[in-house]
This record gives sequence, C-alpha cells and structure tokens, in this order.
Amino acid sequence: MSDWKNSCPWYERAVFYHIYPLGMCGVPKRREDFQPKEAPERHFEEMEELLPHLKRLGITALYIGPLFESEGHGYETADYYKVDARLGDNRGFRHFVDRCHEAGIRVVVDGVFNHSGRSFFAFQDLKQKREGSAYRDWYCNVNFGGNNEFNDGFSYEAWHGYNILPRLNLWNPAVRGYLLDAVRFWCREFDIDGIRLDCADVLHFDFMKELRALANGIKPDFWLMGEVIHGDYSRWVNRDTLHSVTNYELHKGLYSGHNDHNYFEIAHTIRRLFGQGGGIVREGRLYTFVENHDVNRLIDKVSLPEHMKNIYLLSYTLPGIPSVYYGGEFRLHGVQAHGSDDAIRPAISPEQYRELTEKESSFVDYLAMLGRAKALLPALSTGSYEERLLTNRQYAFARCCPEQAVLIAANNDEAEARVSIRAEAGEYVDFETGERYSCENGSLAAVLPPHSGKLFVRGGFESSQAWNAAGDAAAAEESKAGRHAYGAENGEEAEAAEQNAGGPESTVSQLLAAAARHEAETRAQRLASGQKFEGVLIKESIEDESILDKMTVHRAELWKTERKPRYWTALHFSSEAADFPEAAARAMMEDPARGGSWFVDFRCGNIKYIVFRGCVLSYTIGSETEKQAVRESCLARGVKEEEMNWAEA
Repeated sequence: MSDWKNSCPWYERAVFYHIYPLGMCGVPKRREDFQPKEAPERHFEEMEELLPHLKRLGITALYIGPLFESEGHGYETADYYKVDARLGDNRGFRHFVDRCHEAGIRVVVDGVFNHSGRSFFAFQDLKQKREGSAYRDWYCNVNFGGNNEFNDGFSYEAWHGYNILPRLNLWNPAVRGYLLDAVRFWCREFDIDGIRLDCADVLHFDFMKELRALANGIKPDFWLMGEVIHGDYSRWVNRDTLHSVTNYELHKGLYSGHNDHNYFEIAHTIRRLFGQGGGIVREGRLYTFVENHDVNRLIDKVSLPEHMKNIYLLSYTLPGIPSVYYGGEFRLHGVQAHGSDDAIRPAISPEQYRELTEKESSFVDYLAMLGRAKALLPALSTGSYEERLLTNRQYAFARCCPEQAVLIAANNDEAEARVSIRAEAGEYVDFETGERYSCENGSLAAVLPPHSGKLFVRGGFESSQAWNAAGDAAAAEESKAGRHAYGAENGEEAEAAEQNAGGPESTVSQLLAAAARHEAETRAQRLASGQKFEGVLIKESIEDESILDKMTVHRAELWKTERKPRYWTALHFSSEAADFPEAAARAMMEDPARGGSWFVDFRCGNIKYIVFRGCVLSYTIGSETEKQAVRESCLARGVKEEEMNWAEA
C-alpha cells in the first residue's frame, strides 16, 4: 500500500465532528443573563472528556463554533480576539486545542466575517460619534437620515434584515485587514487548523481570495470551508477561493432519496457535482453532512429510522468530507419550532455522553466502523467515483485508486435484495465482517439485508482483524501530523514539535500494533506445538452460534449477575481453530439491551486475547506495557476497571 496520506491533504481524508458549543454546554442564551465568576468557565475542560469518544468514532477533525465573544447565539460577534466568556477563556481554549492535536484531531473554528454584533467596538463608535466616527465606512449603506427599531438615529444594511447583525463593508481595505489580522491571531495563539466561513455565499469574493492567499502561507494545509446553500459550488471551491463548501444539495438528496425510495435522486446529484467530464466541482471535496446546527435532526426527517444507517454509509463513502453533528451518533431528536433552534442545539454533559453511548452502542459502533473504513481505505478519500448499479431501491458505486477498489452497495427496501454488481476481477472482502467474495464474469453477487449496505474491498485490505491495530496506527499518525509549531523557522523548534508529536496515544497505538504483528507471526507455531485457545465464553454474549462449532465445551455453569441478562451460561472451552479469535469477533453481541458491549477473554500459550465485536486485542502475559495498552483501549470502549480482571493462569 502506498503512503497515500502524504499526498492527500488532511482535510480530504478527514472525518469531522461538529459541535455547537454554546448549546452543547448549556450556557445562558443571552449575554445579559450571564454572571461572570472570578475564575473562567471550564467548559473546554468538559469537552476534553469527549476526546476518547471522538477517537472511538474515528474522528480526525473537529469543527467547533461559533467561539468568538458574542451577544447571544454566537454569530453577533463582539470581540474577534476573545473566546466567548460563557465557555471559558483564551488560555482554556488553547489547552483544549493542544489536547485535540495530541489525540490526532485537527480543530476548525467559525469565522463570522459578513457581519458583526452591535456591541462590536466599531459599531459602538459609530453609534457614539455618528458622522465623525472613524468607522463610519466599516458598515454597508449607513444612512444618517434613517432609523431602526433600536432608535439609533441612523439605518444600515444587515444580514437578511436582522439589525442585530449589521453587515461589515468588505469593500473597505481597513475592514479586510482587520479580519485577516484576526485570522493570523487565531492561528498564532490557538494553533487552529482552519476556518469555517459563516455566510460564505454572500461574502465578497476578493476578500475570500485574500483569505486564501493568507491560508496558503499561514500554516501547511490551513483549510477554508464556506457555508453555501445554493448555486454553482465551483464559484467558491477552486484554487483561488475556498477549499470546500457545505454540500446542501447532497444533504437534501440523502434523506429524501431514502424516504421516496428514489436512489436516482442521489445518483443524479453525484453526477451533477462530481461526474467525470461533466461535474461542476473539479478542484476540491465538499463538506458532507446529514445534520448541522441549522437543520432538523435526521431521525425527524426520515420516514423510517432504519434509513439512517444507509444515509451515513453514503455520506462516508460518496465523494466528499463526511461529518457527524454532535448527538447524531445517538440518533437524537430535534425540530426547530416557533423560531427557536434550541431543540437542535441541546445541552449534553459528559455524563450524558457516557449514558447515551451505552444506550445507542450499536449505532455508535456502526459509525465507528465507517470511521475505520475512512482511515484504512485510501480509495474512499482519493479514489474516483463510478456508478455500478442503480434502481429505485438499490444503489452501488465504486471508489477506485491505483492500488484499491471499494464497492459500496446499499439496499433501501423492506426485503433483502440479491444484487449483481459490475466489478473488476479479483477477491473482495466485506469490510465489516471479513467475509470473502469472488468476482465472476465481471460481476460480484451479494445478498443485501433490508435497509442495509456493504463495503466490498479489493486490494490493500485483508480482513476485519486488522481494524484495531491499523486504526490505532492511523490515529497515531494523525497525532504526529496534527502538531505544528506556529512560525517555526529553525531546526530546534521543529525538532521539539516532532519530539512532542506522539504523546500517550501514540505509545498505546504502537504497542497494540506491535503485539498484533507478533501474535500473527507466532499463532501458527503455537497451535502446531499443541497449544490451544482456552477460556470461558458467556453464551448470551454471542449472536452467531456457529462459533460453538469451533469449540470443545468442557463444562457449563450458570452464573447469577447484577447485569442484563440476570443469568449467564458460562462455557469453559478450548479450540484448535486457527481463526478462532476472528470468528469470535464476528460472533460477539453488541446489543445494549442485552448486556452492552460484550467481550470474551481467553489465552493461547502466553498470549492473552480480549475480543469485542469486530475487534481482536492481544498482549503477551507478563508484559505490563502491552497489557496496559490493551487496558487503555478497553477503557476507551467503555469497559469498566473491575471488568478487566482477566485470568492469566
């Protein structure tokens, strides 16, 4: 496999997590209701608690905003050089960004440059000094013969007529210079990795070009993404302006195409945007979302909740940059009502995150699987797109790069579908299960269960047993790349940044990867010498009883527990099947209503195995460093400390 990540910018292979912090942290909605304390608010520390959850999802970039000091919902900026005091202070946010970078997660913030709030210093000076203000030309169409509902004694142009958002005059070089300096400040002080431009569809194009020129030199791969709803996206996404914009066109098609059983709508959108020879987007990837802070929650827009998995499957695998809006992984409800966005911007504490993760573990694990696919399969980031099968209710396409082909197939029907997908010759692996398929006579035949989809991989990927080690290695690489010493101009600063790049996450990743390699190399030798896999399997923890065919059960016990279900059937077993760990990973239960994220532990010789659904972990008995690495990975998956009392004798 080529080193594809070195030739692909981080943002084109990213999986984003979108946080609306003022809502998520439950701060007062009006600034006048906020009573500052002696010490800064500590909401950024609370956000740091979410980093293991984001790592589990495979998140590599965070879009968080608005963050600038503001008057209410965040987009009425009062100070372009301060974090909103309702969240914390500048120092706290810098600490948060550093922790994100150590976890391999880039950070992008909102840039609200079309308008300011009325408490912004320039507008306050205009109110006070009127015609004599040095900032009278900082706003559009100021008329001292007019008035407004605030009785300012003058009128001005505002965003969509909302006078709480006076429009900045981006034709004025002084205004552009002030805003560009603010971007330099956020990069220098906080080491951010990009800006999301609010209302980019009405921003001055010359200003965006100046911003792109700044981005090209301010920091390697500094990313600019704009909020654009309608129009020819290539006007904004090109070498001179922005790297990306929000893909509202696909957003609509993803849910309505499923509700209407009309995959033609989605396929047509992709052809229009990215089709070979005729697609309008030629120089970038669009930001793909199924939810954000301005639209109703997905579960309230689909006719069947079962549509949600396929919608996310397509959002991760079609051309674009996938994202998850906070709470989307928990299938939260939320509908705008009576002019309020509160329902779609809910407060969620770290403790509620933990509770919701357990409640919705199956859906969280599904998104985590898609995150792993994005990290491990270069074709999903760099590959071309080609439609391979299209009916109203079934859709398949290929993402292909020189070393790999991935077929994505989706079934939007209440019944299973037998499909024949045009494919190149070779063997394909189901990314989720490790099952192998052969391509015969130019097609791959498969059965798709109702409301489900599959990823078939040819080249560069062997089986699902590689998930954990390879996924952690990818996170470690992101952590190293995410560190950047702003303005480093000498070898000492660059070397210091390199030495600090890995952090504890890199150590865990490297140990797990090394243990996996060692285990794979020696397993056959151990089995050949007469050693067996030996341990205890809880029968209620499996959903595929075919695993029992690979086991010899020596005795069974009935255990009474305080968990679900109340009684467990403990099977003391041995197995001589070489693929037993991988078979167990496919058989494990992941239903939160029946015990949560189950795992089974067993040993073979001096190797201890901890196996979850779709994940095989192992360590050498007696190696405390390897064992601790496995413990850290289990903690990140929600396993409690007392549950890691694995027998080693």
